[in-house]
Amino acid sequence: MTAAVRVEGLVKHYGKISALSGISFEIAEGELFALLGPNGAGKTTTIRILTGLTRPTAGRAFFFGRDIFSSPLYARRLAGLVPQATNLDLELTVWENLLIHGLLFGMSRGRIRERAEELLRFAGLWERRGDRVRALSGGMRRRLLIIRALMHEPRILFLDEPTVGLDPHIRRRLWGLIKQIQARGTTILLTTHYIEEAEFLADRVAFLEQGRIVALDTPQNLMAALGEVAVDLVDDEGLSTRYFRTREEAEREAVKLSRAGKSVTIRRVNLEDAFLHFTGRRV
Repeated sequence: MTAAVRVEGLVKHYGKISALSGISFEIAEGELFALLGPNGAGKTTTIRILTGLTRPTAGRAFFFGRDIFSSPLYARRLAGLVPQATNLDLELTVWENLLIHGLLFGMSRGRIRERAEELLRFAGLWERRGDRVRALSGGMRRRLLIIRALMHEPRILFLDEPTVGLDPHIRRRLWGLIKQIQARGTTILLTTHYIEEAEFLADRVAFLEQGRIVALDTPQNLMAALGEVAVDLVDDEGLSTRYFRTREEAEREAVKLSRAGKSVTIRRVNLEDAFLHFTGRRV
C-alpha cells in the first residue's frame, strides 16, 4: 500500500544551524502521526517543508507516491495546514474567512456555501458565522482555523501545535474535533510538545530531538519499553524515577523506600517517561 506521506532523509540547514538532520518516516492513509519534542527540535520545520513554505537542504518527500517538490501545486491541493499562529483576518466574519479560502483554492461559490455550512455545523460555529473573528474566543478561533484548512477537502491535514496556549478544557474539546476529522478518513500529521496530547491522539509517535528522530512507535509500545508503573523518588539529589512491570513490584519498592525515610509517589508510566528515556531530557 502506498503511504499517504513518505519522507526520506530530510535535511534543513539555516547557515551553520542544523534544524533537521536526515529524518525519515512514513504515514499510512488515515493515520494520526505525531512529532513530539521540545521547542527547537525541528517539528515546525518539518511541517513547513511538507507544506511548501520552506525548501529543504536535502531529502525527498512524497504524498501518495508523488514527489511533492517536483509537483508543488499537486501537494498544496492535497494538504491543509493549521499553523501555530492564528492567521485569520480578525476584521472579517467567520463566513468571510472561509469564503476567501475557498476562492483561493478555486472552489465554486455554490460548493463553498455547501462546504462552509457543513464544516461550521461540524465545529459548532454555525451560529457565529456572521460574527467578526475578533469577537471569538481563543478556542473558537482555533476551531475556525482547523475547519478553514479543511475547506478544500484535503486528504492530508497538518496541525502545527494546534492547541498551544489554550486551557485544558478547550484543548480537550479540540482533541475531540481532531479525532472526528481522522474518523472521516483524513491523514493527520500533528506536532506538539504536550505529552498528553500525543499520548491521547496519536496512532504512532516520533520523538524529535535536535533535528533527529530518536524513537518511533505507538505510544503504548514506547511506554511499555520502560514498564507499567513508575515510582518517583525525591531525595537530596533531586527527583529520580524507577520503573516496574507490575504494581506489586512498584509497591514493594515504595514501601522499602518509605521506611528509609524517602518521599515516594506511585503512578503509571507515561509518554514523557519514554521521551526522557530515549533523549535524556524532558519535553
